[in-house]
Amino acid sequence: MTNGEFDFGGGAAERKPRKPLPVSVAPPTQAAAPGGGAIPAGDNADAAAQAAANALALANARKAVGAAAGIAVHVAGLDWQAIADELNAHGYAIVPGMLGADECVAMAAQYRQASLFRSRVVMAQHGFGSGEYQYFRYPLPSMISALRQSLYGPLADIANRWHELMDMEARFPPDHADFLARCHAAGQQRPTPLMLQYGAGDYNCLHQDLYGEHVFPLQAAILLSQPGKDFEGGEFVLTEQRPRMQSRVEVVPLKRGDMVIFPVNHRPAQGARGVYRVAMRHGVSRIRTGSRHTLGLIFHDAT
Repeated sequence: MTNGEFDFGGGAAERKPRKPLPVSVAPPTQAAAPGGGAIPAGDNADAAAQAAANALALANARKAVGAAAGIAVHVAGLDWQAIADELNAHGYAIVPGMLGADECVAMAAQYRQASLFRSRVVMAQHGFGSGEYQYFRYPLPSMISALRQSLYGPLADIANRWHELMDMEARFPPDHADFLARCHAAGQQRPTPLMLQYGAGDYNCLHQDLYGEHVFPLQAAILLSQPGKDFEGGEFVLTEQRPRMQSRVEVVPLKRGDMVIFPVNHRPAQGARGVYRVAMRHGVSRIRTGSRHTLGLIFHDAT
């Protein structure tokens, strides 16, 4: 641990990106299984060998450049067209294994390091639900800064297409620093990445993370705890309100280390008369047992 941050380099768990990094794979009859021995030939063997080789190549790349720098490599290798398609179709997209198990444990442990945070919110005191969260202060921990910066660029492409479809004026520069400069010039200078902590009986009411005049239309959350082991219940939920229709609810299945990308406020939807805006809210259902930690990544800063 250095300067209040955990060192994720060297021992980082393997990731499995949606868009594999190019690697060479042995023929299926000779491919080695992750635990040793040969993988049988066939389509399943090909897929297993490819996945094992991809994970090994990614882990080696992570060790070579360091965990925070490796985030950019990982993000660049994601299938962003598939992510955009899922966002358009369903209002959210899941990126499996964005963080490894060891990274999740170390990240969740940061919740106890008060020096990393600028403020703590007890939800029950404000009618937000039950549980608590803390906003990180600048400078952000290196892993969180790397996630925020590397995710912003491809998400800005999606955000600009959405705003064009919804006839919304704001457009977003390709570099996150330029967008933050816009926020800071308008008085939105407080960092918004946060970590949420829930115990048994806690929940998070449906809400939107707006924080000021300048709002980036997409955000992300990474589950740091293992469902079924660390906690029961606590499902991430989204609701959408379409004009002249009742609200629709989506329960998003997440495993430890998975990232979900979802709208902050509106998303476009295709109707009989063209594209219209769908209002979105998100929350967390009641934790029945155990404890749950989540990392939230919001790309605009707060007033």
